[in-house]
Amino acid sequence: MADRRGAAAKVKKARRPEVRLPPLVPWEDGAGLEPDGDYDGVEIRDADFAGQEGIGARFMDCAIEGCGLDGTGLARARILDSTLTGVRGVGTDLAGATLRDVELVDARLGGVQLHGAVLERVVIRGGKIDYLNLRKARLKDVVFEGCVLVEPDFGGAKLERVEFAGCVLKGVDLTGVTLTDVDLRDAAELDIARGVDRLGGAVISTSQLLDLAPVFAGFLGVRVEGN
Repeated sequence: MADRRGAAAKVKKARRPEVRLPPLVPWEDGAGLEPDGDYDGVEIRDADFAGQEGIGARFMDCAIEGCGLDGTGLARARILDSTLTGVRGVGTDLAGATLRDVELVDARLGGVQLHGAVLERVVIRGGKIDYLNLRKARLKDVVFEGCVLVEPDFGGAKLERVEFAGCVLKGVDLTGVTLTDVDLRDAAELDIARGVDRLGGAVISTSQLLDLAPVFAGFLGVRVEGN
């Protein structure tokens, strides 16, 4: 950990996705998800996938906008070279999924299961995600930008070249996490509930260090009292 002056030249920046969608085919009204379904070059707008099962499905070069994902089963799905805008839902299951070259914009999600998932060259911009489960996940070249994350769980995850720009992070769980070139300096709010001892490999600002001082003291068993 270090401040901006000491670490600016050392932290490797995340590589952002460059999503260039081809001409898209509109989604058929009333069509549902299918396990192991193959969706290529599809534009999906305002569809409600609540409770549907798309386990192992592949989405390639897709634009998904304004869709409902309440309880949608997308475990082991592959979402590649695609954009998701304004999706919403509670309990979406993306356990073991792969997201590569993906933009997720203005999502409103709660209890999303991404444990064991792989995220590479992903931007998550705006919106709010409550109780995001990324336990044992692998994140490489991921940017969280201007979003609100409430009690995200990174337990046992591996993060490499991950940035949190203008984000509000509340009650973060970093238990057992492995961090490499993780930039937290520009987070608008940084509240770490557990795993402060795992911040090695991250960079924070001087002001964040002061804010986290009570957490560090608690971890070290240091009692701070006024004179």
